[in-house]
Amino acid sequence: MEHTKQLIEAGKPLTQAKKALIMLHGRGGSAEDILSLRTHLPVDDFYVIAPQATNCTWYPYSFLTPLAQNEPWLSSALRLVNEIVLDIEKAGIPSSQIYLLGFSQGACLTLEFATRHARQWGGVIALTGGLIGDKLYAQNYTGDFVGTRVLMTNSQNDPHVPLARSEDSKNQLEKMGAKVSLEIYKNRPHTILMEELTQAKLLLCFD
Repeated sequence: MEHTKQLIEAGKPLTQAKKALIMLHGRGGSAEDILSLRTHLPVDDFYVIAPQATNCTWYPYSFLTPLAQNEPWLSSALRLVNEIVLDIEKAGIPSSQIYLLGFSQGACLTLEFATRHARQWGGVIALTGGLIGDKLYAQNYTGDFVGTRVLMTNSQNDPHVPLARSEDSKNQLEKMGAKVSLEIYKNRPHTILMEELTQAKLLLCFD
């Protein structure tokens, strides 16, 4: 299955913005859902874009299954995000001013894409996520984050994303030069707390 290029844009026009935010929704969610978070974030001057996953899912199975089981959906999703990044760069916004944000399945996709294309991003925000696969495949991860600030969040007992995978993902990103903060919220359900958005605000405001 290929993801079609269904995109929703918000914020400043791409040709006028100096920063960009790519937002990736979770399983069963929508581009509209994740875009609604921007009302809580300091992104008035950003070009904001959210792609819509086909059938509202980026890949069909758990992010902890062997990579091959989530193909070709996963590769298609990664290509789509890459196309969006290339379009933004062609408009004159460098990767150092491109921010990536995702929740749940979208957070996993955010981390997987950023780590497969490690470079100096504006920032990476993964709200309850981890790198994808039955284990971490370090050979898939190349480049240098050059000090990119990364915010990861999770709870101690999330039903979909084991904290251990978030911790292992943090270690992988740090090995590649990222500055990672993993915020853990006790007994938090599988959702986004205002406290998490407050941390996201700080990253987006950092200069």
